[in-house]
Amino acid sequence: MKAITLKDIESVETIDLAEPTIESNTDAIVRVTMAGLCGSDLHPFFGRESGLDPNTVMGHEMVGEVVDVGSEVSGFAVGDRVFVPFSSNCGRCFYCENDLPSRCEVGQLFGWVENGVGLHGCQSEYVSVPFADATLMKVPESVSDEAALLLGDNFSTGFYCAQMAVCGPGKVHVVIGCGTVGQLCCIAARSMGAETIVAIDPLESRRKQAEALGARAISPSAADEEIKLLSDGRGADCVMELVGLPDAQQLAYQLIRPGGVMSVIGCHCTPEFQFGPSAAYDKNLTYRTGRCPARHFMDVLTPRVAAGEFDLSGFVTHEFGIEESVKAYDVFSKRLDGCGKAVIRF
Repeated sequence: MKAITLKDIESVETIDLAEPTIESNTDAIVRVTMAGLCGSDLHPFFGRESGLDPNTVMGHEMVGEVVDVGSEVSGFAVGDRVFVPFSSNCGRCFYCENDLPSRCEVGQLFGWVENGVGLHGCQSEYVSVPFADATLMKVPESVSDEAALLLGDNFSTGFYCAQMAVCGPGKVHVVIGCGTVGQLCCIAARSMGAETIVAIDPLESRRKQAEALGARAISPSAADEEIKLLSDGRGADCVMELVGLPDAQQLAYQLIRPGGVMSVIGCHCTPEFQFGPSAAYDKNLTYRTGRCPARHFMDVLTPRVAAGEFDLSGFVTHEFGIEESVKAYDVFSKRLDGCGKAVIRF
């Protein structure tokens, strides 16, 4: 099968690998019809994270069709149209039963194999899915491939960020980072009653996209003055940081008011915070972070998307073929040609 792997820092390639097979009775094999490129893929791509084994398949977002199931899989059959969260989960451990499947005791991230242990990713023609009954979800007929792909990661993550921030009426909300997840976070915050949302991003194209969603969109340099104006000088009630880089963390602390909530789903790979415990203490800061329990939010949000409550169309801006891996990562990583969400179409 064709698959996209990381060759070196800022270098990917499409190679031929053996198709996955059923290794456990709880596995399923899925033929991929659409795979996503995510900002998290850029951490190993740019060398901010390291440790991937050679020829590890990249990616953790996909929609596809079941082509084989293990003997113990009862909820899915060959031909089912399905999608996945970005990590597997057993559905039975303490964390799975308490709405935190992202911390499943035996769960693994798609697209991360280190020292021979882990799961290959979804940017390939076929994917092996462990614990299929708990990990997979069927795609409702009224939900497009694009929407299902977003539900498996980006929309679930944006919603989780807004939920952790305790968004609601009468508050000043800040969203730092207006990529796809940041834009979806704006939609989520609005659904929770947020009236004032300030979206911050250095790119004008992304600011325009956030404005179209009803946010006040500004550059980082204008953020301090704008937030003081909106909050009588106090600072933001809720700051949602979706970037995962030091400058974003520093800006989040700068903008939040004493007693505010900072919700962070940007994956920080640097070893040090831009503010210390005493600084957090001095602001009575509530800091919330963690890996999104995407499989839980797939259950929560998919029926709402299927019913038309959320419109997830228009977020996928670029499509590529599996042989176009170099071009796809170049366009996506450099945000060329107004690239927002990029996908591999099979």
